[in-house]
Amino acid sequence: MTSGEGERSAMEEKPAGARLISGPGILLVWLYGVMVVGAVSRSVYQIATEFDRAPLAYSLSAVAGVVYGFITYSLVRGGEKARRAALACCVAELAGVLTVGTWTLLDQSAFPDATVWSDYGRGYVFIPVLLPLSAMYWLRRARKQQPQAA
Repeated sequence: MTSGEGERSAMEEKPAGARLISGPGILLVWLYGVMVVGAVSRSVYQIATEFDRAPLAYSLSAVAGVVYGFITYSLVRGGEKARRAALACCVAELAGVLTVGTWTLLDQSAFPDATVWSDYGRGYVFIPVLLPLSAMYWLRRARKQQPQAA
């Protein structure tokens, strides 16, 4: 079997409805990719250089980067299992953004430095609160577009 045949058979295994990166899904992958780079690079630098200043904030930014990475991978991978995993991560992401965003507003002393999710993602133009909402909508819509098993 040539590599082209292997690629073709792998593509044929997934029905057309399993594809998550068509249409608006491409934009979601791009935005999540940008957030991965932003959150991970920010947290790695901050953890390496000034972790003792705000360990909770920097650790939460690292967690956000990992969540963004997993969602990006799931969207690219496609399929029903990946769609469900991405949806669960988006729910967890939204819960994190709302929790940390509210916490930073109520107790600013708990976060001497901002996280990706501080003030509902204000430092990232509120993308952290809008992105999971958009992704959850897209992932639910993608489920409805999949052919139903007999």
